[in-house]
Amino acid sequence: MRRVLPIALLLAGSASALAAEEPSGCDKFKWNIEPARAALTAPNRPALASGSEQAVLPSSAITLSLVAPLDAKLPTPPERAPKDGTFAGFLAFKNPPKAGLYTVSLSAGAWIDVAQDGHFLKPKAFSGATDCAGIRKTIKVELAASPFVLQVSSVREGAISVAILPAAE
Repeated sequence: MRRVLPIALLLAGSASALAAEEPSGCDKFKWNIEPARAALTAPNRPALASGSEQAVLPSSAITLSLVAPLDAKLPTPPERAPKDGTFAGFLAFKNPPKAGLYTVSLSAGAWIDVAQDGHFLKPKAFSGATDCAGIRKTIKVELAASPFVLQVSSVREGAISVAILPAAE
């Protein structure tokens, strides 16, 4: 019993330390998130169903309706397996955006995959923080001038706001 207690305390301390490491507050993001946050919190965002095909990038944020991961029929299995009891969805962008660096920002915690030309794009940077109204996570990704697919998974709610905006240099 004496060995169990120190191990339990050590494990509890590790969990607390991990939770404490997660940044909290809007000022903890690695870059200016105000344009994305304003888009994500704007009223009257268009609502899009998972699996829909978009002709062009939306000029503002959208609300993506999600479904259970097995029902989402994601075009490519996510790089990280969805968590139990969560939701997933995707959007296909048919016409190429202007090539360049973009931010993909989400209103809630989720796994983001961006696929283009048959493979996942590796984010150039990522940032996230808790306790910032309207935005939870953002990544920077280099898009080529070709169609792409945005997939989100491990979302706790049945909808999520998404903003895909040109990144400030």
